[in-house]
Amino acid sequence: MDLIVRNLSEQIFELVRDRIVSGSVPVSVAIRQDALANELGVSKIPLREALARLEQEGLLVSQPNRGFFVRPLSGEEAEEVYALRLKIEPEIVAAAAARAGDADREYARLALDALDRAIDKSTDDVGRLNRAFHLALVRPARQPLTFQIVERLHIMAERYVRKHLEPMGRDTRANEEHELMLAAWMAGDSARVGELTEQHIGGTLNDLRKQFKQDDK
Repeated sequence: MDLIVRNLSEQIFELVRDRIVSGSVPVSVAIRQDALANELGVSKIPLREALARLEQEGLLVSQPNRGFFVRPLSGEEAEEVYALRLKIEPEIVAAAAARAGDADREYARLALDALDRAIDKSTDDVGRLNRAFHLALVRPARQPLTFQIVERLHIMAERYVRKHLEPMGRDTRANEEHELMLAAWMAGDSARVGELTEQHIGGTLNDLRKQFKQDDK
């Protein structure tokens, strides 16, 4: 019974998290727990547990007597998340390139193809598929603790990915950068893919800085 409850709690957590990072949950409105529990067909207890966990993950904030709200995007948070990615991700992607096998390379190619299709169609799962592609470049390094940290950072970054792709032309540039990264990674060129990953993450951060500065005007 405990296993069933844990699985249910995990499923609710992932469902609500995906809604938040896809932008389908408004920032300025308290989450209606009764309505959401009814919609998901669950009781309020596992839903509250999921919401509390999402607050710990940094995606929600709670206010006394008001409930849970989606945490607003901010330039300060983007700086922190992307700075951490810059410190960790290029190195582990480079390590993964040196260890990747044929199955890893096929998986990464399929992940990028799925992302490209989502970007072309402007679907809601662009952020999730972007995360899947980047994690495909990390997984073969076989460093589970580092992988978990990078995955957490990508979950935090997912809403910023959506914001970054809002201006016209950004999707095309992202596609081109991803293709270059994948080509170097599949060739086992660790130095090159590490450099490209750093440029890709840093370029996204610079774009976000400009967007937040523009928003503040």
